[in-house]
Amino acid sequence: MDLYEHNDNQQSKKGYFWTGFAGVLVGMMIGAGGLYYYLGQVPDTSMKESELTPHEISINTSDDIYFAAAVAEKSMDTVVGIITRETYENFLFGPQTYEGMGSGVIVDTEGYILTNSHVVADGAAESIVVKFVDGAELEGELLWNNKTLDLAVVKVNKEGLHAATFGDSDTLVIGEPVVAIGNPLSLELDRTVTTGIVSGLDRSIQIDEYTVMKPLIQTDASINPGNSGGPLFNAKGQLIGINTAKITSAEGLGFSIPINVARSIVEEIIAEGELSDVYIGIKGVELAIYESQLNVDLTAEYGVVVVEVLPGSPAEKAGLVSGDVIQKIDDTDIEDMGDIQRKLFQYKPGQEAKLEIFRNGDKTEIKVVFEKKPNDF
Repeated sequence: MDLYEHNDNQQSKKGYFWTGFAGVLVGMMIGAGGLYYYLGQVPDTSMKESELTPHEISINTSDDIYFAAAVAEKSMDTVVGIITRETYENFLFGPQTYEGMGSGVIVDTEGYILTNSHVVADGAAESIVVKFVDGAELEGELLWNNKTLDLAVVKVNKEGLHAATFGDSDTLVIGEPVVAIGNPLSLELDRTVTTGIVSGLDRSIQIDEYTVMKPLIQTDASINPGNSGGPLFNAKGQLIGINTAKITSAEGLGFSIPINVARSIVEEIIAEGELSDVYIGIKGVELAIYESQLNVDLTAEYGVVVVEVLPGSPAEKAGLVSGDVIQKIDDTDIEDMGDIQRKLFQYKPGQEAKLEIFRNGDKTEIKVVFEKKPNDF
């Protein structure tokens, strides 16, 4: 093969290459055009945005991103520390002094403070010292407490205080943001701020064999022993609960007493200087416990069995007798003595209520007129 023949063959091969390449390009263009035509003929089966979100929920967090900081700034000086001292008898060492610590919230500018009953040793504290945000300490006077509600009102001799604004705990919804402020573990950590949400409403927690706390707000805001008696605020900085660490909580599980349980009590104490508690005058026990302890089976399915009727009490005057099972006071179901005590806070001396009871296997109704609870009751 000579030189010229070699060049001719190379040129021929190059011609074949470019012809093939052009054919591939034309084929690709024809294919693309066909695909475009096909897609244009196929109906659009994708769902429109409005069809994908038929129930659109718009969440605007622009105003609440730093709500906890705003709540803390608004409410920090309404939170106080409470230090108590009580004496108890030690079997080995004799009388011993115990110092307790908790939190409270100022609910009136004239020095009224709301806290837990167990913070003030359920009324057994020999001294109460209230510590304010500026470091000042004042002696506190216990005006009222109730172990069943786990609430107490303490008064200090100081005016012009910044008081918390009451909210409405009946309007709370699950998922609503909340802020707890208090003194977890010690006063060195005073006014610690924790945040969370409302995890549950109207909770009932068994404290011991005979005691149930209810209704309660459940939250995942951190609540430790020193937080007891401190406030739970909503995102607007309104007081919607009183934290209680009386309940042994798991991690991420805290409870608060709804402020609507305490509000009317606080307002009456502020206005009148005392609370006109009423009483019914019985000693009773939950039906299930009564049946279990005596190994009996009563006709009633639930209620409080009257074990003793106190002489001269509203119960005696109404005709209640031992063995009666109280199932309702007006329209409220009664399951234990705590239910009775909580219900009585809705009445004033002289007011009347209808009791639905089981007696000798039959259901009947009687009326009772409540009286002011004696001081030694």
